[in-house]
Amino acid sequence: MTTLVVVAHPDDEVLGCGASIYKWASGGDDVHVLILAEGITSRGISLESNTSSASLDELAKAARVASGILTVSSLSLHDFPDNSMDTVRFLDIVKIVESAVSKLTPTVVVTHHAGDLNIDHRITHNAVLTACRPLPDCCVKRILCFETPSATEWQSPGFNQPFIPNWFEDVSQTFDVKLKALGAYESEMRNWPHSRSIESVRHLARWRGAAVGVEAAEAFMLIRQIVQK
Repeated sequence: MTTLVVVAHPDDEVLGCGASIYKWASGGDDVHVLILAEGITSRGISLESNTSSASLDELAKAARVASGILTVSSLSLHDFPDNSMDTVRFLDIVKIVESAVSKLTPTVVVTHHAGDLNIDHRITHNAVLTACRPLPDCCVKRILCFETPSATEWQSPGFNQPFIPNWFEDVSQTFDVKLKALGAYESEMRNWPHSRSIESVRHLARWRGAAVGVEAAEAFMLIRQIVQK
């Protein structure tokens, strides 16, 4: 089985499905991670990037360290502008995803939930759905969407695309590896009670696990499943 995880920013892959990535990879799957945006320049006062190359390099290094911990088969980093992917031609984003799908021929693609508050997450979701259109020769047979702490639960309750999980991965045996990988992203994590804190991530996994009777789980929405003979 080949799985492609497509995310907007460095750390999204671990926050969303890090324990599952390690579980799948440990089980013999080839898991590849594609990160579309650089993930940091929006934090400046102006919209123009004044972030030092050292900071960008540090975040990219963190992504590589996290990928090593999760034992992914490959990591691809791109530099679309952070929290400004809506300023980029959508087709340019789709082409990056299409290229990865063509090269890796994944059976499973995993990405953000369509209803996240973060604009880059929503655009990434749409780019994945566009790149993985179910044409007769499409290799992708399953598409899953994960929840991202500090993005999914922060959306307005009136938004018409709530996250309603219908796929749960039991990660009771691999959750500690997720926490280790998040340690590589120390600069991206926050203190409790921020939802992007280690404590929050731990509570969420236990809550999702309790929903299906296991110690810890990561929750997904199944968007598409093509079952063949």
